[in-house]
Amino acid sequence: SCLQTSLSIWGWGSLGVVLFLVTFGPFAIFYFAFYILCFVGGGFVVTLLFGKSNSEKYLEQCEHSFLPCTSVGIPKCIEEMKREARPIKIDRRLTGANIIDEPLQQVIQFSLRDYVQYWYYTLSDDESFLLEIRQALQYALVQFSARSKETDWQPYFTTRLVDDFGTHLRVFRKAQQRIAEKGDQMKEQAEELVDTFFEVEVEMEKEVCRDLVCTSPKDEEGFLRDLCEVLLYILLPPGDFQNKIMRYFVREILSRGILLPLINQLSDPDYINQYVIWMIRDSNCNYEAFMNIIKLSDNIGELEAVKDKASEELQYLRSLDTAGDDINTIKNQINSLLYVIKVCDSRIQRLQSGKEIDTVKLAANFGKLCTVPLDHILVDNVALQFFMDYMQQTGGQAHLFFWMTVEGYRVTAQQQLEVLQSRQKDGKHQTNQTKGLLRAAAFGVYEQYLSEKASPRVHIDDNLVAKLAETLNHEDPTPEIFDDIQRKVYELMLRDERFYPSFKQNALYVRMLAELDMLKDPSFRGSDDGEGESFNGSPTGSINLSLDDLSNVPSDETVQLHAYISDTGVCNDHGKTYALYAITVHRRNPNSEETWKTYRRYSDFHDFHMRITEQFENLANILKLPGKKTFNNMDREFLEKRKKDLNAYLQLLLNPEMMKASPALAHYVYDFLENKAYSKGKGDFARKMDTFVNPLRNSMRNVSNAVKSLPDSLAEGMTKMSDNMGKMSERLGQDIKQSFFKVPPLIQKTYSDPDHCRVAAPIDDNVDDNIPLRVMLLLMDEVFDLKERNQWLRRNIKNLLQQLIRATYGDTINRKIVDHVDWMTSPEQVADAVKRFRDAFWPNGILAETVPRRDKAIRMRTRVAGKTKLLEVMPDELKHIIGAETTRKGILRVFEMFQHTQLNKRMVYVFLERFLETLFPQNKFHELFNKLHSRSKQMQRYKQRLHSTQAPSLQK
Repeated sequence: SCLQTSLSIWGWGSLGVVLFLVTFGPFAIFYFAFYILCFVGGGFVVTLLFGKSNSEKYLEQCEHSFLPCTSVGIPKCIEEMKREARPIKIDRRLTGANIIDEPLQQVIQFSLRDYVQYWYYTLSDDESFLLEIRQALQYALVQFSARSKETDWQPYFTTRLVDDFGTHLRVFRKAQQRIAEKGDQMKEQAEELVDTFFEVEVEMEKEVCRDLVCTSPKDEEGFLRDLCEVLLYILLPPGDFQNKIMRYFVREILSRGILLPLINQLSDPDYINQYVIWMIRDSNCNYEAFMNIIKLSDNIGELEAVKDKASEELQYLRSLDTAGDDINTIKNQINSLLYVIKVCDSRIQRLQSGKEIDTVKLAANFGKLCTVPLDHILVDNVALQFFMDYMQQTGGQAHLFFWMTVEGYRVTAQQQLEVLQSRQKDGKHQTNQTKGLLRAAAFGVYEQYLSEKASPRVHIDDNLVAKLAETLNHEDPTPEIFDDIQRKVYELMLRDERFYPSFKQNALYVRMLAELDMLKDPSFRGSDDGEGESFNGSPTGSINLSLDDLSNVPSDETVQLHAYISDTGVCNDHGKTYALYAITVHRRNPNSEETWKTYRRYSDFHDFHMRITEQFENLANILKLPGKKTFNNMDREFLEKRKKDLNAYLQLLLNPEMMKASPALAHYVYDFLENKAYSKGKGDFARKMDTFVNPLRNSMRNVSNAVKSLPDSLAEGMTKMSDNMGKMSERLGQDIKQSFFKVPPLIQKTYSDPDHCRVAAPIDDNVDDNIPLRVMLLLMDEVFDLKERNQWLRRNIKNLLQQLIRATYGDTINRKIVDHVDWMTSPEQVADAVKRFRDAFWPNGILAETVPRRDKAIRMRTRVAGKTKLLEVMPDELKHIIGAETTRKGILRVFEMFQHTQLNKRMVYVFLERFLETLFPQNKFHELFNKLHSRSKQMQRYKQRLHSTQAPSLQK
C-alpha cells in the first residue's frame, strides 16, 4: 500500500510540471523567482522609511512634552570637581593639654591610615569621608575628656578597683575549694576550673555572669560592638550617630582594631608572667625558692620544660674542656643540674601515677616532728593561733585567755605607774585616780576568770584565789599581783594531758609546724647510689635526711655528730664572687651511720652565729667567729686561714659539753648542717633595730593580746581609764587606747564572711576611713584567706598594719593617697600612657605585627621563673606574721589565678565595666551590662535552679 501511494504522488507531481511548462514556456520558473524577490525587497524598503520618519516625529513630540529643561547645576558641579582640592583645616585640640593632644592625634592618624585609608583610596580620592570620620573621633575624644575631668577617680582606684580584684580572687579561691571537695570524682583541669569559676561567679554576683564574653570569641566581638555603639551614642552628635556607614566604620575600628587586641594582650598569661618578672627584675633568683617551686609544682609541662633545659645545659657543660680551678665550678654546676633533673623526674612520676602526697598528713603519720616549747608558742603569733584553736576545742580557752590577759595587765600597769612617777616628779598629782583605775582593771580580770560568777572559770588553787581577793580588797594593785596564779596556770597548761601534751599529738600541731616552716617533706627520697653532691646543699645520695630527722636526735651520747670543712672554693654567681666552704657531716646512731656534704658561705656562718648568740647569751663569750675582711678576701692563703678558723669554730660548737649545757642549741646546729640551702634570718641592720624595737614591740603585743581577750564591760572600763588619765600620759595613753583598748574582746573563731558575697561591704570598724589600711587588709584577707582563720590573728594583723602605716606616713596618709591619685590622672601621666599605647601598637610609626605565640617550653619556664621570683620577693617578716605555709599558698594562688586566659579576660572586663560606670554615672551602665550578659548559659542555669528551689516553698 505504501509503494502504491508513493507512485501516485510522483505521478501526479510529474504531470503538474509537464502541464506548467507546456502552458507558460521553459523560462517561466526564472520569472516567478524574480517577482518574489522584488516583492520582498520593496516591502523592506517601505517599512524602513516609514518607521524612521514616524520615530523622529514621536521623539520630537516627547522631548517637548515631558522632559524639563537641562539644569545649569550639573555642568557647574562638573566644573567644581575639576578644580584642585583645597587644603582641609583640622582643629587638633582635644583635651586642652598639648602634651596629651599630640600623641592622641598620632594615634588617630595611624588608625585611619592602617584601618581605612589602605582600602578607601582604591575606591575614591575624595577626602571628605575620611574628614568626617576624623572629626567624629575627635568630637568623641573631646566629650570623653570633658567627662574624665569632671569625675572623681579616687573612689575608683582606692575602693572599687580593689573590691573587684578581691572579688575575683575570692571567686577563684572558692572555685579551687569546690574542685578539691569533689576529690577523685573530678580531675582538676583548666576547662573544669573555668566552668566552676563561672558557676561560683553567678552565685556570688547573682545578677550577671560573663562566661560567654570570656569563653566565646564570637560573643566577645558582639559584646564589644554593642559596647562601642553605646559609647558612640553617648559621645557623638545625633547627626553623626545617625550616619550608619560612618558609625559602623568607627565601631569596627574601636572594637576590633583597638579594644580586642588590647584585651587579648592584657589577658595573655605569658604576657602577665613576663611583666611580673620585669617588675621584680632587680631580684636574683634564689636556689632554695627555685627548688621549692619545682617540688610544689603540679604542672607536668613546667617540670618537663625545666628538665629539658637542665639536660641541655648539662650537655653543654660536659662538652667544655676545662682545667685548673674552673673544673671544680663546672663539677658543682653539673651536680646541681643532675639534682634538678632528679627532682623533676620524681615529681613527674608522682603526678603521672596520681599518688600526690599531702605533706602535712604524711608528717602527721611519720612520727618525727620538731618540738616547740610552750613558752615559745605563747610568744609567737603564728604558733599561738593554732594553740588557741586547740584550747577552744578542748574547753581550756579560759586558762590561755587568763594567761594572756595577765600579761597585758602587767605591761599596762607598769607603763602607767612609770608615767605616774614621772608626773609626780614634775609636781603633778593624780595618784588616787590612777590607782583606782588600776584596781578596777584588776577587779575586772578577777571577775572575768577567777570569781564564782566567771564563765568559763579558771579552776586553780582556792587558797591562791582567796589570797588574791583579799589583796585586791585591802591593798593597792601592783603589776605582779596575778603572777602566782599565772605561774600555776602556765604549769597546768604545760603538764595537764588535756592541753600542751595532747596538742603535740594533734593535727593542729603539724599544721603549726608547717606554718613555722619547720615541717619538711619527708616523702622525697633520693637514690642511695652515692652519685656525688649537688651545689648549694642539695645532695643526691642522702636526700632522705630531713629536718624532722635532725631535730629529733636526742642530745645524748648515743648519737654523735661530727663536721669539718673539707674543701674551699670561689664561686661566681650573677657577677658576684664569694667563697664557698664544703662541710662534711657524719652522724652516727646506734643502728646506722650517715655522711653527707653541705655548702656554706661565710655570710651563712655569720648569720648562724648571730642567731645562736641572740638565743643563748652565754655563747657570746665562748664562741668567737673569725672576723670579716673587706679587701683581698678571695686570696688563697686567706681562704685557707679562714677555713682553719671556721673548723675550730665548728669543733668547739659540736663539743658534747657545749651541747649538754644548751640542749636547745642542737636544733639550730642540725638546721645549719642540714642538706639544704641555708635560709638566712635578719640582716645586721634589722638586728640593730631590734635591740631597741623588740622590747616595745613585745610589750605592745602582749597588751594587745591581753586586752583583746577582755569582756565588753571590762574593755569599756579600760577605755575609760585610759581616757580619764588625760595629760598624765598623753602620747603613750593615746597610742595604747587607739591600738588596743578599742579592740573588741577576744572571741572564738567565726566565719563572718558569707560563702557567696562580693567584696564590697565594709571591712571593719575604723578601717574604711583609712584607705591604705582598708586596701592592705582586704588584699591580705583574700590572698591569704585570713577570714577563715582565727579572728585573733586577723585583729593582730590589723593592729600591726595600723602601727606600720602610722609610723611610716603619719595621719596624712589619706591626703597623700588622694594626691597620688591626682598625680596618676595628671596630664603628664595620661600623656605617658597614651605614648606607651602608641609605641606598643605602632612602633616607629608602623603597625605592629601580631607577635607569634612563644614556644610552650619557653612559656612554661617563664611560669617557673615568675613563681620563683614572687616567692623570693616576699619578706620573711610576712611569714613570721601569718605563717610560711599560708604565705606560700597565698602567693601561689594569686599566680595560678593569672594562668587562665578566660579568667584574666573576666577581670579585664570587670575593670572596664567599673571604669565606664564611674565615668558615666547617669547613663545606667550597670543595667546595660546586665542586659548584655543576660544570654549567659550559667545565668540561665542559676535562674532555673533558683526557680526550682523556690517553687516547692511557694506551693506550700
